[in-house]
Amino acid sequence: MRSLALSFTLLSAYAAATNIVISNDDGWATAQIRQQYDVLTGAGHSVILSAPALNQSGKGSLSKTPSPLTEPCEFDSCPAGSPATGSNATNSRLNYVNGYPVDAARFGIQTLAPQLHGAPPDFVVSGPNIGSNLGLVVLFSGTVGAACEAARSGIPAAAFSGVSGSQVSYTTLDSDPRGASTLAAQIYSNLTADFVQAVTSTPGAVLPPGVIANVNYAAIDSCPTSSSYKWVFSRLVWDPLQTDAATCGTQHLPSESSVVDAGCYASVSVISSSSKLDVNATLQSQVFDRLQSLPVTCLD
Repeated sequence: MRSLALSFTLLSAYAAATNIVISNDDGWATAQIRQQYDVLTGAGHSVILSAPALNQSGKGSLSKTPSPLTEPCEFDSCPAGSPATGSNATNSRLNYVNGYPVDAARFGIQTLAPQLHGAPPDFVVSGPNIGSNLGLVVLFSGTVGAACEAARSGIPAAAFSGVSGSQVSYTTLDSDPRGASTLAAQIYSNLTADFVQAVTSTPGAVLPPGVIANVNYAAIDSCPTSSSYKWVFSRLVWDPLQTDAATCGTQHLPSESSVVDAGCYASVSVISSSSKLDVNATLQSQVFDRLQSLPVTCLD
């Protein structure tokens, strides 16, 4: 039996379930996204998975019309000749789209959410990506592209990425429950669910329009559980000429890379959904203020 390894935070009852669409660029059948689906569902949210049929890493904000598959879905999770979009035979909330990450996110928002939720989603989770998306790499990341597509559609969204883990099938969650990729999937999924709870559980706009949060998790090697991690507010690239939101006694945020390289930390940057670059201090502060229930800290 797969263990969800839910953190204490996730065991608390929610006043109302949040309708969530999750997507990624690694594909609909990876261990990481299926674990994320399970953890968010187990936390009381109503979740729809809408992700690419195949690994579409590095596609940024590219888009194409989804088409029938000329090869099997990743890990043979659907046969060649399958239609352009489809779902798991036993769970209609697990969906593939034979297109790019942007197309999968759009399908989840515009088609699946109205069908299954009866309304647009409250929040879009993109990822966690298998591998980090730090600094200007976000310009090419399909995971970030999917989150930006959601924000451009008026849906609050965040992109999540983690250093650890591999591109493996969701079946390994059961067949290799103590494997490194399973442990990474569990830890990162719990952290992401903690973020979702923090950003959605207080009154007011979830995120300002036109921005997304870009979240990166350090490697799990010395961080055995989600409670090992602390959260640090950051920016894509350190810039001494820019004035950032005031945190830790300074108005210059650290770079994402410096945070993730420093130990058991999760970096949180706020970027524009159009330019995919850092936003101003006012927008940073609006997002950071909603995350104060997380164990936020300063770099040592």
